[in-house]
Amino acid sequence: MADPGLPSPSALPGGQPSNAPAQETEEAMATPSRNEKTITFLLAGVDSREGSGGTLNTDVLMLATLNKDTQTANLLSLPRDLKLMPRDIETHKANYFYAYYYMKDKPTAMANAKRFYSELFDFPIDYMAIINFDGLRKLVDAVGGITVNVDMDMRYRDSIDGTDINLKKGVQHLDGKNALDFVRYRKSNEGTQESSDIARNARQQQVLTQVLDKLASFKGIAQWGKTIDILGDNVRTDVPEDTLRSWIADFKDMNPNRTDFLPLATTWRSPYIYADETDLRNAINKLRGEAGLPESVTLNLADVVGVEHLHD
Repeated sequence: MADPGLPSPSALPGGQPSNAPAQETEEAMATPSRNEKTITFLLAGVDSREGSGGTLNTDVLMLATLNKDTQTANLLSLPRDLKLMPRDIETHKANYFYAYYYMKDKPTAMANAKRFYSELFDFPIDYMAIINFDGLRKLVDAVGGITVNVDMDMRYRDSIDGTDINLKKGVQHLDGKNALDFVRYRKSNEGTQESSDIARNARQQQVLTQVLDKLASFKGIAQWGKTIDILGDNVRTDVPEDTLRSWIADFKDMNPNRTDFLPLATTWRSPYIYADETDLRNAINKLRGEAGLPESVTLNLADVVGVEHLHD
């Protein structure tokens, strides 16, 4: 049963009906009109492999927009260790909150997570998609592997969950298993350098760009059918199936070079990551602009996010 203290599920497109009072509904109706050609997303990646510990903390977390008219996408990667300070929940890292809602009430977890991040960043989120890391492995294999620049030697073994990361620095072609290792690598237990959350975000962007580039070359039902099957088995989303298929048709010819990863300078101060306030504000306003909304005048980032002035 849902915790009565939780925020009500999102009333945004694709969410569940809200139990918000009439006054709140009227205020929502007064919100500036959205660009109907732009879709907004919360994207999350979780590791639910057997032996992974069973946690639902999100290793990948992105806010995104897709514009059907301009065939462009904008993505903001939120570091998993970014400090978030919501008003009604204790301070935690950014990767904590989906799991929080999931453990409270599984059926409304996605809607509540959307509402949480939407309110925190003053950015309306239409839909949420959660990809199992094994889906990334299969997707990379389906596109024939990807070529990336491995930024450091990576070595890590875990006999409990079966992890065996062994990558050498340099440009190389990776299959799905090694691409997943490349994205996930954080720490070493065999003498190689450990990786920061910041470097992991850069690797996530590199892999996503390469996968999109490969998908853009797909032609015909056979190739796309296999991709849809992989996504169907490994992605949970509140996007209706017919809508999802329509989007694939709309965006299948999209040039990956029209995907913009918004810059966000960060710094580590244990146990959290802190973001540059100007970068984060600019990124959120960019996403709002893509959604047809003006710059936020109510968002005070310092109240809800760990921020610093890193460019001073």
